[in-house]
Amino acid sequence: MKRIISTTKAPGAIGPYSQAIEVNGTLYISGQVPVDPATGKVVEGGITAQTEQVMKNIAAILEEAGYTFADVVKSTCLLSDMVNFKAMNDVYGEYYKETPPARAAFAVRELPLSVLVEIETIAVK
Repeated sequence: MKRIISTTKAPGAIGPYSQAIEVNGTLYISGQVPVDPATGKVVEGGITAQTEQVMKNIAAILEEAGYTFADVVKSTCLLSDMVNFKAMNDVYGEYYKETPPARAAFAVRELPLSVLVEIETIAVK
């Protein structure tokens, strides 16, 4: 059975997709960008601040669905420039101090809203 996950503590979808979908104990979180749900605007402050906001958005969706970062098994990190990888990785690592998930990281030509980072997440119960 498919369950749609939605919370106002993370930014709403900016297109025809859900914040997250849960199917048979697996949670698929759509790529999160560094939009502050309180303002609806991209956070300022560079890659560190943007990654922190992305991780807060992921945390809010995980919580709404009844999951934690310990349940995350895979992340895909999209960066506007690989020069930002280390700073993104430093923030990301703060959320996965033990048993980090599998992960891929790519530089892409452009991200929605001209952000520096987007992260999608899969979690399993």
